[in-house]
Amino acid sequence: MLSGRRLDLLDPSPLDVEISDIAQGLARVARWNGQTRGDHAFSVAQHSLMVEAIVGRLTDASPPTLQMALLHDAPEYVIGDMISPFKAVVGGGYKTVEARLEAAIHIRFGLPPVTPKSVKALIKRADRIAAYFEATELAGFGDAEARAFFGSPRDINRDMLDVPPRPAAEIETQFLARFEAIEALRRAGGS
Repeated sequence: MLSGRRLDLLDPSPLDVEISDIAQGLARVARWNGQTRGDHAFSVAQHSLMVEAIVGRLTDASPPTLQMALLHDAPEYVIGDMISPFKAVVGGGYKTVEARLEAAIHIRFGLPPVTPKSVKALIKRADRIAAYFEATELAGFGDAEARAFFGSPRDINRDMLDVPPRPAAEIETQFLARFEAIEALRRAGGS
């Protein structure tokens, strides 16, 4: 990692996880395998910011829940973003590595190693809403096709989200700022 940390993929240590590495990596990993409209790739970091914002709009989420939402795809800073059909083909080995990385990341930031089921369900709902808007705004899906894959984005509309792809450096800065803002809320007793 650029921080100088060396991360063992098979046995990742929380001590080797740095938020700067996560932000930089996710800001440079393209969602949709780069097959999106715009002058910039739509990054996993921008998607993560969107998912966290949706979680905040759907519920009065605690700071740890918001942080888990922001970090829901954090393992991708190391392993990249793979489309769901490919993850299914790769199978259990991928899921094992992803789960170990997620646990190390969560432990590093004082979160439960495994996301609680209720939080996971909330994040998944927000993730599907984000995917719907990404699909229709950026990836060339029609409304009916996106609804078939991701469902109807109830309770959230396009105007509530920042969808246009932004430069990687800008998104990296936004990701770090949002992480720090949530950390400040946690330190202030909102955990």
